[in-house]
Amino acid sequence: QLQLVESGGGLVQPGESLRLSCAVSGFPAADYAIGWFRQAPGKEREGVSCVGRTDRSALYADSVKGRFTISRNNTKNTVYLQMNSLKPEDTAVYYCAADPITLSGMCTRHSGGYRDWGQGTQVTVSS
Repeated sequence: QLQLVESGGGLVQPGESLRLSCAVSGFPAADYAIGWFRQAPGKEREGVSCVGRTDRSALYADSVKGRFTISRNNTKNTVYLQMNSLKPEDTAVYYCAADPITLSGMCTRHSGGYRDWGQGTQVTVSS
């Protein structure tokens, strides 16, 4: 059974950085597209970023483009989300999700495209 475990969240000040990790177990991470999503209180879940077969397939929400970078290390069965220049509006619970990679090797930022989900990690950006 595929399992996803997020880590790396925490409390930081505006302008600081965090790196989230999504550890995949049960199956090779290389076989899965991975998406990062976030949900703040009272708001809908947002697709932040995703990666397909390679890092070149990465997609980003406009709200994080240029600040966040997604990458995968298939040797470690882990996908990372490097978050720089964090803002208070980035505060949310961040989830990673996985779905088998399609023939296109691409990914989607739509939550409906993912079957398996982690339990989330809290990111709080506040001064």
